[in-house]
Amino acid sequence: MNVPNPKSALKSRPVPGDSPGGPHFRTYRLALPPVSGVFRPRLVALCAVLTAVTFLLFCWGLTTGDYPIGFTDVVRALVGSGDPGTVLVVRELRLPRALVGLLAGIAFGVSGALFQTMTRNPLASPDMIGLTQGAGTAVVAGIVLGWDGGLGTQALGLFGALATALIVYALAWRRGTTGYRIILVGIGVAWICTSATDYLVAKGGRFQAQAALGWLVGNLNGRTWDQVGPLAVALEVLLPTALLLGRLLRTLQLGDDVATGLGTRVQPVRLAILLAGVGLIAFATASAGPVAFVALAAPQIAQRLARTAWPPTVASGLTGALVVLGGDLVARTLVPGTELPVGIVTGVLGAPVLLWLLARANRAGSGG
Repeated sequence: MNVPNPKSALKSRPVPGDSPGGPHFRTYRLALPPVSGVFRPRLVALCAVLTAVTFLLFCWGLTTGDYPIGFTDVVRALVGSGDPGTVLVVRELRLPRALVGLLAGIAFGVSGALFQTMTRNPLASPDMIGLTQGAGTAVVAGIVLGWDGGLGTQALGLFGALATALIVYALAWRRGTTGYRIILVGIGVAWICTSATDYLVAKGGRFQAQAALGWLVGNLNGRTWDQVGPLAVALEVLLPTALLLGRLLRTLQLGDDVATGLGTRVQPVRLAILLAGVGLIAFATASAGPVAFVALAAPQIAQRLARTAWPPTVASGLTGALVVLGGDLVARTLVPGTELPVGIVTGVLGAPVLLWLLARANRAGSGG
């Protein structure tokens, strides 16, 4: 009789697409406590590299401005040491903007990974199925019509995204929902929300329209601690929820019938994933505006770097943060004396990614 190792048992298993002969992941099983799982060295290494590069880019962005600051001075100021003037500039004036970009990028990336894995479609990002547009319509209505009722953009964005998600889910329901129907219905709802937003902007006054347009393009200019706080609290709740749903999320890739056979309650799990993704995209959009294509591109980039069969959640969030911070740095330095909205840069970079995904889907026979 074989006695299991009380510590662990590791086995390497190759995955198609990995280097020949190289282990892509290791399974482990512990006797005490009775826990088993999968350890992916490449994915762990990728997350470590993405974390380091994101931190460097985060600090580099803090050095940029009308008052240049050295990189080492920025690092010292972040921990509260160094010249008092430098500490004031870094922690009070520049840090809120950088934190909004960091947290919003993580939220965009994780939300995109949730929706793309749930629907088994690389095009199913929040800005493709109407959630971003719904949040934008609610915020613009609050700006132009004064319907905020004392609520900030965070609450309006959450209300708009949640209402849009419920509409999409209800319209896609037919003895259950499928990823395909959610995408088709979401595209139609997205255009309705876009048309409503355009009407509101045209109806508003000059200054209201300017404020709405500045927010709609995706902008980190003028961000303060008022935008950082709610976004940070939301991520503290929603990110652990997204990670806990990860195992159930991957069973949905096998199809509804197989997932049900494995014990997954498909519709409740799909609704929980939908709500978690909606919360992430709503708070991120309310803080930074609908930054284009981040939720679409970041999970696909992370998936190809990690060589996994689905967009990895943590790596997608880190990639989203890297894209937003990098796009903001380019937007601030591309045209001297002018700070472009970050959404312009991500839109220019994300459009080729969308075309590539469409072309790839068409070659695979799923592009319609």
